[in-house]
Amino acid sequence: MIFPLSYMLFFFTLILGSIISISSPSWFGAWIGLELNMMSFIPLITLKMNSYFSEAALKYFLIQALGSALLIASGFISISSLFFSSFFIFLALLLKLASAPFHFWFPQIMEGLAWPQAFLLSTIQKLAPMILLSYLMINNILVKMTMFSAILSALIGAFGGLNIMYLRKIMAFSSINHLSWMLIAISAGDIFWILYFLIYSLILLSVMSMFHKLQTFTLSNLMQSDQNSIFHATLISLNLLSLSGLPPFTGFIPKWILIQIMVNLNLFLPLFFLLFSTLITLYFYLRIVIPFILLLNPIMNFNMKYKSFTSISPSLMIKTSFNFIGMFLPIYLLLI
Repeated sequence: MIFPLSYMLFFFTLILGSIISISSPSWFGAWIGLELNMMSFIPLITLKMNSYFSEAALKYFLIQALGSALLIASGFISISSLFFSSFFIFLALLLKLASAPFHFWFPQIMEGLAWPQAFLLSTIQKLAPMILLSYLMINNILVKMTMFSAILSALIGAFGGLNIMYLRKIMAFSSINHLSWMLIAISAGDIFWILYFLIYSLILLSVMSMFHKLQTFTLSNLMQSDQNSIFHATLISLNLLSLSGLPPFTGFIPKWILIQIMVNLNLFLPLFFLLFSTLITLYFYLRIVIPFILLLNPIMNFNMKYKSFTSISPSLMIKTSFNFIGMFLPIYLLLI
């Protein structure tokens, strides 16, 4: 079990906090839900007495406390100016989402987490702030600011991941880049971002499950892992290509639909930056994949351990199989 049974209460209150935020009729109720969510996540980070986990928990608490303080301050400002109140709520939500230009804390905290906690931080912890952000999209100025933040997130997520050897930091910058696509969908006023979020979460689950099983945190560890095999190498490569949004994998489908939406809305400038950043992110995914492809050569695979296919867990196969649904989409379209 990834989390001990005694910690299931914290996991339950983590989900409950997100639900309270989403369904709250007031911003005060949303703040209570976000606080409950934050205070439930901190014990899940510090499962073991480890200085890295403690440091990550402290950093996460300070950043989220700053976001919550901004959210509460907006309540006092709403008495004199409703726009500035919405603006401060907007900034607080961007900070909680780790969207540019408030992305600085996200890679550092990811570096101090284990893989299950890193998955929670990249997915469930972003759900409530994104839905709250979508409530603010009735103001044209905030819509334009969201688009600007999305473009900035795309570029920072792309360039930040270059020349990094740590897998958790690569996944952090990848998450910032994927967040930019979701922010564009939110600013376009389209409910489609929820589909993008679900597909991204499932792909990320398959990638991080592989890394957690192999217990690897750097590129060199990944290549030299004792548990590594040709089959693991192939699965990791295909999962990462799906995460990059390369056709015909599942990761390409939400990007394809969002490109169509952006073209219909004449959002050509943001689309250019998003596609440009996606090409750069593909480069740092290929930095992980290419050594695996080289090691598939029998002459080069001095590092690989030959194992039977029975060593692959069924749950890992189910998580990974989601990445190949996109391959069957052309057949489905032909049948229509």
